[in-house]
Amino acid sequence: MLDTRDRAAGVSARPPQRFDMAHRARETTRAQPMAAPAAALEDFLRNTRFDPHNSASLGDVLRTLVDYGCDRAPFVPLPGHGQTVARWRALAAVAACDLGLVKLFEGHTDALAILAELGGHGVAPGSRWAVWAAEPPEARVAAMRVDAVERIDGLAGQAGLAERIAQDTPVYLTGTKAWCSGAAVVSHALVTAWLDDEPVLVAVAMHHPTIAIDSSKWQAIGMQATASADVHFARTPATLIGAAHAYVRRPGFWQGGAGIAACWYGAAAQIGQRLRESSSPKADAHRLAHLGAIDVALASAAAVLRETAAWIDANPRADAQRVALRARLVVEAAATEVMHHATRALGAGPLCRDARFARALADLPVFLRQSHAERDLAALGALMTAAQGNGGIDARVESGADAHVEPQDPGTAPWTL
Repeated sequence: MLDTRDRAAGVSARPPQRFDMAHRARETTRAQPMAAPAAALEDFLRNTRFDPHNSASLGDVLRTLVDYGCDRAPFVPLPGHGQTVARWRALAAVAACDLGLVKLFEGHTDALAILAELGGHGVAPGSRWAVWAAEPPEARVAAMRVDAVERIDGLAGQAGLAERIAQDTPVYLTGTKAWCSGAAVVSHALVTAWLDDEPVLVAVAMHHPTIAIDSSKWQAIGMQATASADVHFARTPATLIGAAHAYVRRPGFWQGGAGIAACWYGAAAQIGQRLRESSSPKADAHRLAHLGAIDVALASAAAVLRETAAWIDANPRADAQRVALRARLVVEAAATEVMHHATRALGAGPLCRDARFARALADLPVFLRQSHAERDLAALGALMTAAQGNGGIDARVESGADAHVEPQDPGTAPWTL
């Protein structure tokens, strides 16, 4: 097991008193089996008080969610295990509450999924994780193997280390990692680094004195409380997770990428709900037209997310890049439409007097830029042409002892109903 003992203490967020998450989930399961965990999580967050503008407060809520077990099944099942849509509903529920919070929560749950996929690593109860994988040219982290007989504080030295890149190998980190959301409030992180000119993934405990966090460059208004910082490592001990290239080549990479779209969707649905709640059948035609446009956008995005989740569950070991890109682009377009129509219908009032609505409208455009816009559209187009040249076949999918070819689209007519 990784050394994931939490050195921090103290919670200032106030969860609801005597709130039994497991009991709430069981009760709602009787009425709504698929939506039960998300509904319980939504109720929990509705009754939890925190300061959405304060990074430490978001960290306290993340700690509370982890302590209550809301970061794993049945609330957040692993992707590709038959309940991907339930996982995404939970992410959407947290996003509807606060986008800064879901940025931290999604990163933590993604880390748990990565650790489970790359060797079945367990983590200690209460540890809170992030995934930092940005690779701008001006900020790169180098990993160096630890001497075979050296012992590092917090990591067990391993005598006779193999020269090859091996899982659980202790390494030192040196360099700067940029865009580290929640750096000051998580206990551990999965960080991409470079070892012998090859990309690797490492786990690092954030309590180590060789780590320095610099948030001076973070000037954002939207997503301000995520406090995305530069993290400087100076011969910091870490543990290698998987082999070189394993992080991006695993099936879960694009499964997790599609999960980001569920976060966007949850926030967009909450923005749309604000217009729905303030409208009536007797509202003016313009307002109703905006509400109708929002319904079209959200219903379309939800359908694509459900279809994508079902595809991932049916093909858990296949390359999900194509379906993930499609889902992300559909939801990005839908969220943009929702913001456009909601603000035109409601005017300046809620932007100035409704804190939650105003915060969502500031946060969501920033979060959406995790999409690569036209580059993602071009990548999807390239995948479409590649599939056409391959007779419409996307991937080879294994099922038990048998292997078969799974067609994503019927021949050269991918949009057949």
